[in-house]
Amino acid sequence: MASRTHPVDRSTGLGLLRRSGAVTELLFLHECATREVTQLRPVAQRLGLTVQAASHIFRQLHQRGLAEVRGDRYRPTVAGMAWLHAAFGSVREDLDERIQRLHIIRSTRAVARGPVSANARVVLEVRHGVLEARTGTRGSSRGRARTAARSGELVEVVDLEGIVSLQPAEVRIVTLPDSGVSEQPRLGQLRRLIRETPEGLLAASGVEASHWLQKASRRPILRYAVAAAAIEASKVGVPTTLVVLESDLPRLLARFDQPQPPPITVRRLRG
Repeated sequence: MASRTHPVDRSTGLGLLRRSGAVTELLFLHECATREVTQLRPVAQRLGLTVQAASHIFRQLHQRGLAEVRGDRYRPTVAGMAWLHAAFGSVREDLDERIQRLHIIRSTRAVARGPVSANARVVLEVRHGVLEARTGTRGSSRGRARTAARSGELVEVVDLEGIVSLQPAEVRIVTLPDSGVSEQPRLGQLRRLIRETPEGLLAASGVEASHWLQKASRRPILRYAVAAAAIEASKVGVPTTLVVLESDLPRLLARFDQPQPPPITVRRLRG
């Protein structure tokens, strides 16, 4: 009778460890690869398992072609050794990559909000997308001013502790009908919408949206890489009003498709 084959888990990195039992299976197989395992009880004790649980893990690995009993020893098969090496290697690479992205920031520069004395304790906050330092001790992120600074000047802050609290800002997308709206009503509606959010980025996706937005506002208008700019601005608490034609909306929304997109609302300009 032919044996049933079981696919090896193809997950990589820390994602592999999310599967229930994956960590215990890897540790069990590592014990079998690095020790003379002739009984399950010592392995179970080292892993904090019952003998019944260790026996169940072996049966699961054996069914998948990853472990066997050979010469009175519990051993990984060739496929088991390959899986063990690949799994540990991918977890190590994943961890190394994640650790490299965890930059330890010990000092920074910020704009002084009010006069700051040398060696004064300061609180760091982001306002309107700008990191600011003010004299004080109550805040989620704190430090010490290395030198004195007048209000509005850059000040170097050292001995950092805590995390700057950031709330993602909204990306408000305003859609324009492709046709059927006369100039004055369209401009009036656009002007009212822009007045509702006097701060933040004002952006247009496409030539026609940019044309109408320029007629409706004297504010600077972002025309290039608008989705990327809106995402970055949202991360530091700066809202964005983004105008686009209705027919171009699906293509624009696709650019926001990422693991942690900003909060987005879509508002249609009435005809």
